[in-house]
Order: sequence, then structure tokens, then C-alpha cells
Amino acid sequence: MTLRLLLDSADPDAWGEWLPTGLFRGVTTNPTLLRRAVQPCSLEHLVELTARALELGVEELHLQAWGEDLLACGRALAQLAPGRIWVKLPITFAGAAAARALISEGCSVTFTACYEPAQVLLAAALGADYIAPYLGRISDLGRDGHAELTRMQRIVDTLRRADPDSPGAAPRLLVASLRSPNDLAHLAAEGLDTFTISPDIATALFAVEPTLAAASQFERDAQGT
Repeated sequence: MTLRLLLDSADPDAWGEWLPTGLFRGVTTNPTLLRRAVQPCSLEHLVELTARALELGVEELHLQAWGEDLLACGRALAQLAPGRIWVKLPITFAGAAAARALISEGCSVTFTACYEPAQVLLAAALGADYIAPYLGRISDLGRDGHAELTRMQRIVDTLRRADPDSPGAAPRLLVASLRSPNDLAHLAAEGLDTFTISPDIATALFAVEPTLAAASQFERDAQGT
């Protein structure tokens, strides 16, 4: 599989800055990110945000369902841009029930708020495309987040080896809640290849002082100064 990066933001200004770089396959959002970006969490407003994301060329837009009727909300979200929307659902009993119906209707689903390796098995059994483990938040609980996600990836790899002819044998891990570029590099070295990162992490990836110093030196040398 190939590397996939998604931008974890509900800020259309951040989309406008980062999506044209070509680094990101798409965008992930949720109600918390909408609140932080001062964007209303309403279907009407998500129509506008979806249009903006499509203008910027996203291949995937992950929108989280909310409310008492997750299925109805998920159906409405999926219809905003069929084929480009992944409906995000928490890996709860209610989320699983909504996911089962959505997947049977041909909708793409991403499970969120994954904290335990066993939850990957639930996502696989239901046929979800992605499940998003929260690296930083797992570590905040006093556990080794990197080790836990590596274990999740081993589960995914095992499921795929058991059924190599089925592309949907296991969900893809969509690593969320990264705290630094080192998290990205550490997990990539362990075989994980799909990450959603904040604009701050994206900026930090380019803020490598020796690289910036070398680039400045190149410019000074080119000008003979």
C-alpha cells in the first residue's frame, strides 16, 4: 500500500493553504474540529464546506455523524458528495449499528475514537474502510501508544494475509491524534502508512532548522554573497 496523508482540520482557510500543495489526499473533520474552527455543526453548513473541499480537489472528505439518529445523519452526509464522503462514526454499539446499514447501502465508513486493538476486529467484521486510533490520547492514558498502534497494524496485516484476494478483509488504520512529526516517522517505520495530521504538524514537518539553514546558504551562494 502507498502512503496516504489527510489534513485534520475543519478550517477552510487551512484547507486553502495546504490542499493545493498536493500532500494531502483529503480532509478529516468532526464536531470538535468544527467548533474550534468556529464553523457551525449543521448539515446546511456542511453543504458549503463540502463544496469548498471539492473545489480544492479532495479525493476523500471524512465527515462525522452526530445526534440521536446516527444512521439518518450518516445518510445525509453521504449524499453531500457520493463517492467522496466517508461517514465517520464512533466505534460504539450505536455507531456499529449505523455503520452496518450504511455499508450495506454502499456508503463508505470510517470508525473513530479507537483506543483498543480489539476494536480493529469490530471494524473488520463490519467491513469499514478505515478505523482511526487516537495515538496521543492512548499515550495520555499512560499506555505505550506506539506499541498499541503497531499491534493494531499486525492485526490488520494478519487479516489481510488470511484473505489476500479480498481488498476489504481489514480496515485501513487512519492514525489520528499525532503530537509531533516524530510520531509519524516512528509509526511509518513500523509499517503504518495512513495518517491524518493537523496544520500545525504539517508546518512542523517543514520547520527543520538545518534544512532551512542549508536552503538559505544556497541562496546566498547563488547571489555571491
